[in-house]
Amino acid sequence: MRILLVEDSPRLQRSVGLALRKTGYVVDVAGDGDEGLWQAESHDYDVIILDIMLPRRDGLSVLTELRRQGRAVHVLLLTARDTVLDRVRGLQAGADDYLVKPFALEELLARVQALGRRAYGSKQSRLQIGDLEVDTLARRARRAEQTMDLTAREYLLLEYLARRRGQVVSRAEIEAHIYDEQVDPMSNVVDSAICSLRKKLGPALIHTRRGLGYVMDEVPVPAPVP
Repeated sequence: MRILLVEDSPRLQRSVGLALRKTGYVVDVAGDGDEGLWQAESHDYDVIILDIMLPRRDGLSVLTELRRQGRAVHVLLLTARDTVLDRVRGLQAGADDYLVKPFALEELLARVQALGRRAYGSKQSRLQIGDLEVDTLARRARRAEQTMDLTAREYLLLEYLARRRGQVVSRAEIEAHIYDEQVDPMSNVVDSAICSLRKKLGPALIHTRRGLGYVMDEVPVPAPVP
């Protein structure tokens, strides 16, 4: 998943960003409300972690503008003020969840993971495709009862495709959700990752739709009739 962290505290930027990246997420960071809004408008994020008290533009203003534009990205608000009125204002502005500072990193990670499942229309932590099982909590996969030896990037790719089961996923979408901005758009990094994952999966679950992208399912998804 790709996450945007909008937080003006350098300490929290470092600690939260490191924890998210260690968990396997792609993370972009913004230090003020204007930059956060620009990032949110420029990229397709799965979850935005948004502090309320920000320089230049406060978090509620950012959230209100995103919802006005019709953006349905899941948003976790961070605030140092724990009052009923603050929570109500945040939820009325369109927040999906609310976390009061100071917080435990473990709780933040759990809330981000829950919002990520909701972003793909599922509350289940286990994804099943035939004899493939992806455990999104333990971040591991099994096929035919055998645990798969996957790199962190291969697991992220597998989980993303499994969450999009039956849908055509383009190379651009994979790059946006699995890789950071340093990836050369002309490289074959996605094709190489797909090839490596296919070898470890065994019998085909990832199907190529030439010129469009990839589909994960038990049987190939037929191409539309012209």
